[in-house]
Amino acid sequence: MSEQHRIQVHPIPAFKDNYIWALRSGSRVAIVDPGDARPVLDYLAREALELVAILATHHHADHVGGVADLKRGRDIPVYGPKNEPISTLTRPVASGDRVAIPEFGVAFEVLDIPGHTRAHIAYYGSKMVFCGDTLFACGCGRVFEGTPPQLHASLAKLAALPEDTLVYCGHEYTLANIRFARAVEPGNVALAGRERTDTTTREKNHPTLPTTIGLEKATNPFLRCAQPEVAQAAARRRGTDVTDPVEVFTAIREWKNTF
Repeated sequence: MSEQHRIQVHPIPAFKDNYIWALRSGSRVAIVDPGDARPVLDYLAREALELVAILATHHHADHVGGVADLKRGRDIPVYGPKNEPISTLTRPVASGDRVAIPEFGVAFEVLDIPGHTRAHIAYYGSKMVFCGDTLFACGCGRVFEGTPPQLHASLAKLAALPEDTLVYCGHEYTLANIRFARAVEPGNVALAGRERTDTTTREKNHPTLPTTIGLEKATNPFLRCAQPEVAQAAARRRGTDVTDPVEVFTAIREWKNTF
């Protein structure tokens, strides 16, 4: 049986629009970005699961706030970015490290993807990437601690993954992101189709995630800064010619901040 078939990934909703990701194999589970312990503890009890690992992508409280309570009474590894202030980590990691979950027989490659925070990381393996708040469905995170060029480079790193890679991000922001993407690139036919599909999905109260790298490359303006229509939108916004993809990214990220 292939790795991607051994692991099932379930969303655990938290707060207003967060997703905590549960990677499940049999009766064991690893948790990604547990901002709140309570929904995770409820899930573990309801499904009679054993927690074997916690993976964090960045230090924001809505992604790590539940780690301490989940660790209590459990001797489990807690992985996360070594250059961010997360006191609950037991296994700090950075680019090039591998996170093995022996109970699942899989390992994830750690990717450095700074910009949203100073040392944000992603976990990539088994045709999946857990990317926190760097890449969203049809959007990207705000630039809080890094710089626009850093975030642009991080998104390019994610965009270089195979197109069938499943993307698991931290929030259900998809419809709002699509509305902005339509303002940037109204002529994008694939984006119009995505809007219809994801609107129907949310009307059923289902997650729009995971997305795929291929879908993001076709519809996400933050991965399409070299496309003429996206550059033209940035130029209109700035009131001056903008052609360099990093400058295009900077312009549309600033636009999204107030959209």
